[in-house]
Amino acid sequence: MASTPIEDPEDILCGSLQSLYNYEPITLTSAGAAFVYKTSFGPTIYLQTPDTEASNWALHASSIWNSSRFIADHIDSIPIPHEHARILELGAGAGLPGITLALRRPDAEVVVSDYPDAKLIQTLTENVERNVPQGNARAAAYGWGTDTKVALGQRKFDVVVAADTLWNSEFHALLVRTLDMVLEDAGKVYLVAGLHTGRYTLDAFFKAVTKAGFAVESADEMRVDGGETRKWDATRPGADDDRERRRWVVWVVLKRSSILP
Repeated sequence: MASTPIEDPEDILCGSLQSLYNYEPITLTSAGAAFVYKTSFGPTIYLQTPDTEASNWALHASSIWNSSRFIADHIDSIPIPHEHARILELGAGAGLPGITLALRRPDAEVVVSDYPDAKLIQTLTENVERNVPQGNARAAAYGWGTDTKVALGQRKFDVVVAADTLWNSEFHALLVRTLDMVLEDAGKVYLVAGLHTGRYTLDAFFKAVTKAGFAVESADEMRVDGGETRKWDATRPGADDDRERRRWVVWVVLKRSSILP
């Protein structure tokens, strides 16, 4: 599985940190950069990194995050429960995980969504249309916590995926509300999050989502380079070591707590 960003100065800086100081990058591209990803099952995905209106820069949607590539690299670790399943990506940015799922499961209906910023959604739409010619995926402008029916459709989703959407605790309540609105009763949520804003930010999300009626089915810390997997621990030593934090992502699976194992 290969991925190739077209380098600009910001990308070169990220690469220098990795090569000189053994720092894993958090993001792989910057706004406007092209990115090429070779899937493990055949197709090559060609993406443009979105930009946003200046008023929405705080969304940090103008990058392809390392966690989104991690999902794409491990796409077969996301079980799709049946044919014609509905799959939703939240906070999609360039849309790499959702597009990869659409190509992997052409029988599924995939909605790749992000905040309703005109520039962001235009690029996301172009990425989906360029890479999913069979037409089983579409881009959608959706703001977390708002009514889902117009943007996402009447039916709920069997699978929800999101990459690096937990870094800001101010958005946790909206994300939890959204998950509650969109997920089928027997559905599963697959989240991959970096540790760049600390373990306690993720722990705060776990507390919020369990309070809202979800169960954390699993939470595993996985080395970005694939070298090791260990159970999530909010109090693990070395939490302030930025170099060490960059080497890991947390793979989280959620379900409704009312659903038996």
